[in-house]
Amino acid sequence: MRVSDDNKSVVLGLWAALSKRDWEGIKGFVSDDCIYVDMPLGPAAAARGPEDIVKRLKVGIEPLADYINYDGLLISNGTDLMYEHSETWTWTTGESATLAFVTVHKVIDGKITLWKDYWDFGGLASTAPTDWMETLAASDMSWMYDATGQI
Repeated sequence: MRVSDDNKSVVLGLWAALSKRDWEGIKGFVSDDCIYVDMPLGPAAAARGPEDIVKRLKVGIEPLADYINYDGLLISNGTDLMYEHSETWTWTTGESATLAFVTVHKVIDGKITLWKDYWDFGGLASTAPTDWMETLAASDMSWMYDATGQI
């Protein structure tokens, strides 16, 4: 297997763990200094390291009634990988949204060191329950890391 094939396996392994909401499994795919950022929110609202990345992911995904990641196109130049995929979020109140994503990962020595998600925040916000933003604002934000100038 070539390095880029190994790196593709790392990225697909991460997304398989996230699809199952396997929080401990996710930690094994990211480096200790990995930066994760939802690009619509910007680098000032990033998370860094396995523990804080999982805290960040849980804010949005853990409360959902259902979460499905649909596999898509994965391309690589070796260490940099782009993954075009989609996710369906279903809240306990019945609202549902399918979101198109492009995710950029950097994989070094078998670990993801950078994870950037590009998606339509407005599309999600317009479909989410009316109290969704309020619920997010009241969430644990101890994961927040300012990655400005680092990504």
